[in-house]
Amino acid sequence: MMAASGAYAAQLPAVPEWLNKGDNAWQLTAATLVGIQSMPGLVVLYGSIVKKKWAVNSAFMALYAYASSLLVWVLAGFRMAFGERLLPFWGKAGVALSQGYLVRRASLSATAHGATPRTEPLYPEATLVLFQFEFAAITLVLLAGSVLGRMNIKAWMAFTPLWLLFSYTVGAFSIWGGGFLYHWGVIDYSGGYVIHLSSGIAGFTAAYWVGPRLKSDRERFSPNNILLMIAGGGLLWMGWAGFNGGAPYAANIAASVAVLNTNVSAATSLLTWTCLDVIFFGKPSVIGAVQGMMTGLVCITPGAGLVQTWAAVIMGVFAGSVPWFTMMILHKKVALLTRVDDTLGVFHTHAVAGLLGGVLTGLLATPELLEIESPVPGLRGAFYGGGIRQVGKQLAGAAFVVAWNVVVTSLILLAIGLLVPLRMPEDQLMIGDDAAHGEEAYALWGDGEKFDATRHDAVRVAGVMDREGSAEQRLSGGVTIQL
Repeated sequence: MMAASGAYAAQLPAVPEWLNKGDNAWQLTAATLVGIQSMPGLVVLYGSIVKKKWAVNSAFMALYAYASSLLVWVLAGFRMAFGERLLPFWGKAGVALSQGYLVRRASLSATAHGATPRTEPLYPEATLVLFQFEFAAITLVLLAGSVLGRMNIKAWMAFTPLWLLFSYTVGAFSIWGGGFLYHWGVIDYSGGYVIHLSSGIAGFTAAYWVGPRLKSDRERFSPNNILLMIAGGGLLWMGWAGFNGGAPYAANIAASVAVLNTNVSAATSLLTWTCLDVIFFGKPSVIGAVQGMMTGLVCITPGAGLVQTWAAVIMGVFAGSVPWFTMMILHKKVALLTRVDDTLGVFHTHAVAGLLGGVLTGLLATPELLEIESPVPGLRGAFYGGGIRQVGKQLAGAAFVVAWNVVVTSLILLAIGLLVPLRMPEDQLMIGDDAAHGEEAYALWGDGEKFDATRHDAVRVAGVMDREGSAEQRLSGGVTIQL
């Protein structure tokens, strides 16, 4: 065994000449930080920002999306997004499971074209597979925010792998993996289009096809735990250091600039959103502050490592004001926005903020930072000599992402709808978690409602009564619980 082990080590050294230990360590750390944004960040955020009766279902939708994405990713998704070119917008499908593939030097073969060199990070393919998986997974988790509180969990279970394969991989390959938008010069540093614009548009489209929540839920959907919501939001903010800091595929200058700019934009946006709440509504909203934080993080993402820090402040101001306007003012005036029940406003916080960030990046990206980060020659923002042409490219790239997601998301949901209902039946919508999963988040009756035995299984209720006493006995201490 010792001899065999020695021969293996000679053929495959643990530290080959091309491996940069610092880059590899940072990329694995960045992947973990992005993973924490989903698990537990968005799981906690979703489970706490919704009405109590939907806490379990909302958290589980995020949990399931994360887990299901990984198997699909290594079986086919990664190489469709970052493998050899099949079409101008799609890579060849293939597994990412074998030792020979995963221990070799990472390479994005389709990125080589003309004067543009091939992207080859200084770490193994396994590291790149993991890092890019975290991006794919969080895109689906963000999308889920649009359909919380009514989507049939079985339909969601069918939707996640199909959307990952037929929608996400197309955007990722086209803009990052060496597709036509990559070589044309569309700038998306870390996912303003691939992740946020995609999730916002696909989520809004899904909300249209799934249908709305119950009227009572739409009118009153207060968070069941604001403190946990802040904790989940905090995990998102801190995890964004890996989100944007890992995008250069190296522990380099662009990574440092990106992490600083990310925090500056998030803070500026949060403060801008909060000030607008105070000016127009007379008091600061904690939910609004979390939304402002989110839009600041999303807006800076397309250009985090490509703009100067003063530009990050400007982007933060726009991020805290433009989505605020679309959510608080425009949403009530546009019939389509009012009719479609986007539960958490993912269209505003991700699609609007992602598009805004992409356009601002087209204006503010510096040639010096682009030269460090992007292998595509000659890129620069409009304010640095790129002219209106670069902004045009940004808008055209966004239009492709929007159109693809609307069409493909619609087709997937229409196909699933032929097999299972997209929306829960009315009786399940009235009850929530207990009907969907047979589980509840909290061992108390809440939502400001009186316990009604007719809405729950009689045997289950009897068991609860025997173990814990009647609802009246348990709440007889004089404490009013309002969730």
